[in-house]
Formats: sequence, structure tokens, C-alpha cells
Amino acid sequence: MVTSVMILCAVLASLAAGVLLAYGVCQALFAIFRVHARSVAATRVSAAPARTIAG
Repeated sequence: MVTSVMILCAVLASLAAGVLLAYGVCQALFAIFRVHARSVAATRVSAAPARTIAG
């Protein structure tokens, strides 16, 4: 009985660690992508020609 409880706790702890690790990886990759998107947007704004509204 005690062995089963210990195995169950180990499985749940391992699952929780995996979920937290995956969450951390996703957060890091989204942060990197956010920096990349901002740099691309800044490049596009600086390279865009000035537009005038006719009317």
C-alpha cells in the first residue's frame, strides 16, 4: 500500500515538473518571438515611405 502511494506521488510530481518545464519553455520562446516581432516592426516603420493623404 505504501509503495503504491509513493509511486503515485512520484508520477504526479514528475507530471507536474514536466508541465512546469513546458510552460517555462513556452514563456521563453514567446518572449524571444516578441523581441523579434518588435525589431521587424521597427524596421518596417523606418523603411516605409512617407504617405500623404490627397483630398
